[in-house]
Amino acid sequence: MSTPAVVVDDVSKKFRIYHERNQSLKSAVMRRRLSVHEDFWALKDVSLEVPASSTFALVGDNGSGKSTLLKCLAKILYPNSGKITTHGRMAALLEVGSGFHPELSGRENIYLNASILGMTRKEVERKFDEIVAFSGVEEFIDQPVKNYSSGMYVRLGFSVAINVDPEVLLVDEVLAVGDAAFQEKCAEKFAQFRREGRTVVVVSHSLGQLRNMSDHAAWLEHGQLKEVGPADVVIEKYHDSTRGDLHVDADGNVHWGSGEARVEAVEVLDPSGDPLSGPISTGSEVTIRMHYRASEPIADPMFSLSLETKDGIVLWEKSTRGQKHVVDKIDGPGTADFTVPALPLAAGEFVLNASIGDTATQHVFDHARAVAAIQVARREEASGVEGGCLDFGGRWTIPGRVRTSPELVTDRRSNS
Repeated sequence: MSTPAVVVDDVSKKFRIYHERNQSLKSAVMRRRLSVHEDFWALKDVSLEVPASSTFALVGDNGSGKSTLLKCLAKILYPNSGKITTHGRMAALLEVGSGFHPELSGRENIYLNASILGMTRKEVERKFDEIVAFSGVEEFIDQPVKNYSSGMYVRLGFSVAINVDPEVLLVDEVLAVGDAAFQEKCAEKFAQFRREGRTVVVVSHSLGQLRNMSDHAAWLEHGQLKEVGPADVVIEKYHDSTRGDLHVDADGNVHWGSGEARVEAVEVLDPSGDPLSGPISTGSEVTIRMHYRASEPIADPMFSLSLETKDGIVLWEKSTRGQKHVVDKIDGPGTADFTVPALPLAAGEFVLNASIGDTATQHVFDHARAVAAIQVARREEASGVEGGCLDFGGRWTIPGRVRTSPELVTDRRSNS
């Protein structure tokens, strides 16, 4: 097995919280006592490993210790006990424009900040144009950064940090800063890091973003490690923990909501109306039937379905509200059907979520996660899908240049 990029071994970090603090010797004499304080353990006996060449997410509520752990990794803070071992060159982007001097220009701050992060002057000169171009602040590069907007500030700081060429990059809550174009550039840069085998440790409250970019995750709660493992599993468990009305039904399905209406089951039916007994082919008609029960009359409900890959990527979502399908009232048991005339999924397994809420989308009566699955089989007639989750069909047309022949591939293989 490869050596982990970061090893956190039984790390604890405490801070003093002062309830009453003497600011001078005189105040201590007058009060006839020392300052009153208590110890707050931001981290307590945390142990984990960050695999090399992975994107590792830290999740948890505010005050759970995520940023403290990241600062300990960056050696901004030092733990009271335990040990942190890192392998490879590290860069950290923990605060907007951290390390910038407000009176210096953007140009001068690039050299200053890059030197703090361990780059030589020659390295900075070689990468200067790339740093500026990525940040998008070329027009203002010789202006004092105190005149920059917060978005310009963080874009320049981010650009410096990622151009240090670190083996390990630490990022704290800056991924949502900047416009859509800059966020897209950041996402591509992280994808490039992954392709190059670098390690990223990231803190963010955007769980959807973390699901898409992370391989592994650790969940911190009140300074203690709650769980560590595959990102989709850990992030989903953390997300569930934020729901005060969470419950698990008799079939093991996770629900949350106020409970006046419940999703009792979801079936996937074939064109004849029978429940699917096995895989279905791409392009087939299917009907998704939601069985519900309302314990009291509910006016103007909204039914919703969503489809995800097994690792939590949302592929599709539909609601009665989105299709302007008005449901006057529900009371007691009933069903709601949604028919897909031609299933556009490629071969694989997919999960369905179902929910009942109000049409204002402000209240959820019940949301059932992964309440049903759809298994799609590869079609006997080759569709030519070479990757991805969707199969749109379609065909190539290159007049006068293409010869369509099922035997062509066979002949070439036999001659190779």
